[in-house]
Amino acid sequence: MLNFLVSILSNPAIILAIIAAVGLISLRKTTSDVIKGTLKTIFGFLILQQGSNIIVNALVPFSTMFTEAFGLNGIVAEDNSLVAAVQAVLGKETALILVFAFLINLFIARFTKWKYIFLTGHMMFSFAGTMAIVFDQMGLSFIATVILGSIIQGISMVFFPAISQPFVRKVTGNDNVAFGFFGSSWISLSGWISGKIGNKSKSSEDVKVPKSLDFLKDMSVLMGIVMIVIYVITSFFVDPSKMKEISGGQNSIQFAIMTALTFVVGILVLLQGVRMFLGELVPAFKGIGEKIVPGAKPALDVPIFYSFAPIAVTIGFLAALVGGLLVTLISSILPVVVLPSVIGLFFMGGAAGVFGNATGGRRGAIFAGFFLGFTWTLLVALAYPLVDVTSYGVKGLWFASPDAIIVVILIRLVGMLFGI
Repeated sequence: MLNFLVSILSNPAIILAIIAAVGLISLRKTTSDVIKGTLKTIFGFLILQQGSNIIVNALVPFSTMFTEAFGLNGIVAEDNSLVAAVQAVLGKETALILVFAFLINLFIARFTKWKYIFLTGHMMFSFAGTMAIVFDQMGLSFIATVILGSIIQGISMVFFPAISQPFVRKVTGNDNVAFGFFGSSWISLSGWISGKIGNKSKSSEDVKVPKSLDFLKDMSVLMGIVMIVIYVITSFFVDPSKMKEISGGQNSIQFAIMTALTFVVGILVLLQGVRMFLGELVPAFKGIGEKIVPGAKPALDVPIFYSFAPIAVTIGFLAALVGGLLVTLISSILPVVVLPSVIGLFFMGGAAGVFGNATGGRRGAIFAGFFLGFTWTLLVALAYPLVDVTSYGVKGLWFASPDAIIVVILIRLVGMLFGI
């Protein structure tokens, strides 16, 4: 039963399908509408997932190219790989924390003014694993680990969406969805600061260009050109023999160009999936809100915001990459060298660009991306000594989600006060 519940909660497509079906039934829709709405919700989310997979598969070789080109060694901030690696030791704790945290989330949403239901499965899994690791390191018992981890995660699943909601409203223009991602506070902070220095009337999506360069107003074309330049230039600095290995024997420039364009295709697929599943889920979720958890809002993963300012996504990612690289360059004075986590910098930096654009326009998108990349990478480096994951045989990885790292810092500080 535990494995069954974990498998459901770890698969957001199933959760969203169930929610869509229950919501539509609650609204007394016809059987035909329930079936169509449920299946379209699944299709949309699976399209979104495939878009994310395409993006990740295009970023992995770029990350390898970048590391090889500039001879970098250190750790990479990557939650899910780290948590998956310790499941042989802490699998039961992780599973129980995940299940009970979700129940606590539902209880809070039902009986308090915090009406957020966290639906991002991989984030729930990584946070639960983080809690299991931290409390195990502190020497707490199995029962104490599960109880404390569940309570902290259950509260976090409504607290972080709640503090991000004012910024979500600025981006979306409505209050239909929430931010279900354990980096939402850092992204929202980036947007808030950007609002102080930018001008939201000058949106990144309204860039004026000469008629001869009118093609640059097309988001996919602009992104394609930018990514080709970045990938090709990086490939020039990689040792030819290593580049041949990375490219699988293909011509290095051809490989760089096609991988860059594949990245853009992933963005386009992802955006289509977002439009499709939100178009079905949001109306269905009103049935949940009216009948089961009044006023409930679905807290969803970070890509749902990309369609509101696609050019800002590119701006935010590039600025975040610069900020992250700057911390890598000064890592000799920090507890550990943090390599640029290109995947994390894209997904969070892109969102920071969208939030920064909503509050501070083009200038805000640039600053928000840079601020996130710099401060997030710095946060990982400074917090690294608090948890020794190498004791589980894991090397080269550490926690990535800013919200989870903040919680870890608070837990360790409280533990120190009580001599734990």
